Amino acid sequence: MSNMLKQEEMETLRELIKDVDTAMLTTVTEEGLVSRPMKTQEIEFDGDLWFFTKKATNKYEEILHDQDVNVTYAGKSYVSVRGRAEIVEDLNKKKELWNNANEKIMQTSYDDPNVILIKVKAEAAEYWETGNFTKKIAFLYKRMTGQSSKTTDINETVELN
Repeated sequence: MSNMLKQEEMETLRELIKDVDTAMLTTVTEEGLVSRPMKTQEIEFDGDLWFFTKKATNKYEEILHDQDVNVTYAGKSYVSVRGRAEIVEDLNKKKELWNNANEKIMQTSYDDPNVILIKVKAEAAEYWETGNFTKKIAFLYKRMTGQSSKTTDINETVELN
């Protein structure tokens, strides 16, 4: 994949998720997959997604055990991002991303040793643009008439690595 194509895909994803405050982070547990809402930190998407959490959470332990995660966004469009998560305890990065909303939600400050960042490095993303009425109608028509809807291409998949 060329760097230009990667940049265009990154810009498309940036546009699709920029106004969605809450994402669903899915991690792997011994029992299966678990999803929970997370506030995406206000930083321009460059292939990495950032979330605050605390060490005393299941997601912290789950990521230590298995770094494969999925992050989904639902807004004007739907976006599913597959990636690898890592725990970041860098005090300067926490300070850079911290804001008053985090303070209220977490009821502590960024320098609390229990506060950590989850960095998700996006590997691939799939998105459905809800504004494409023609593709939606074609998809529904094929489904209703028993035809294969696989060729309708109502979604796009991009590899980011």
